[in-house]
Amino acid sequence: MSDYTQLAPHVLVESQDGVRVLTLNAPDRYNAVDDDMHHALIGAWRLLESDEGACAVVITGAGPAFSAGGDMDHLRNAHNDPVLRRQTIRTAERLIRAAVSCELPVVAAVNGPAVGVGATLALLSDLVVIAEDTYIADPHVSVGLVAGDGGASLWPSYMSMLRAKEHLLLGTPVTADECLRLGIANRVVPNSEVLSAALELGARLAGQPRQAIRDTKRALNMHLRQAVDRTIDFALAAEGESMAGDDVMATVERFTARSARKTSAGASSPR
Repeated sequence: MSDYTQLAPHVLVESQDGVRVLTLNAPDRYNAVDDDMHHALIGAWRLLESDEGACAVVITGAGPAFSAGGDMDHLRNAHNDPVLRRQTIRTAERLIRAAVSCELPVVAAVNGPAVGVGATLALLSDLVVIAEDTYIADPHVSVGLVAGDGGASLWPSYMSMLRAKEHLLLGTPVTADECLRLGIANRVVPNSEVLSAALELGARLAGQPRQAIRDTKRALNMHLRQAVDRTIDFALAAEGESMAGDDVMATVERFTARSARKTSAGASSPR
């Protein structure tokens, strides 16, 4: 088994027989993905590939969210630092390509909101189990960003172009039941059953013949890889440019002010 301790505390990986449970571990910020978590996730895919005992993966989030998307403090820093913007875009591309290239079957246990890059991580999985009262959303455009790190590449691969445009251009959340209708979720279950349902699917995938399931996934993901190759360079370059825009900073300031008010009141929520 690979040494996953190097990924902590940002990402935790636990073993359940042949299934590896990968947990985004920043519950205090609803698993928003900052630079450290980006790099930990890239490392996780590399370690999973080299883990001879791994036959399937379940990815989920610690606490009440799957992932609230990009970290606002990181976005503020990227807005002010062109070098960090370039690094962020390169890291985002590496993460997407690493996930698309992973041969292990992956089940997303969407235990709470999957937003922005969180939505991308869910949609890069092979099977998706989602809690009945949560949602998937990519609000990049509403934040002032180009939907570059997965949205423009992946969403039209799973649904009609018109529906993809509606959800990406308006940032409209997709409820669990609608995820099922659109084909971006395989199971809708009560919140308390999300992880157990995902682990059951993971165990079934792990029990399939090794070479057959891995190479079938590779063949299927060629469709996704082609979509990524067609769009990712422009989409991410445009997203990097949009990080420097005034609209992004206005969103960051609004979110910061709102979070401060909620924190003082003893509550906060994903973006």
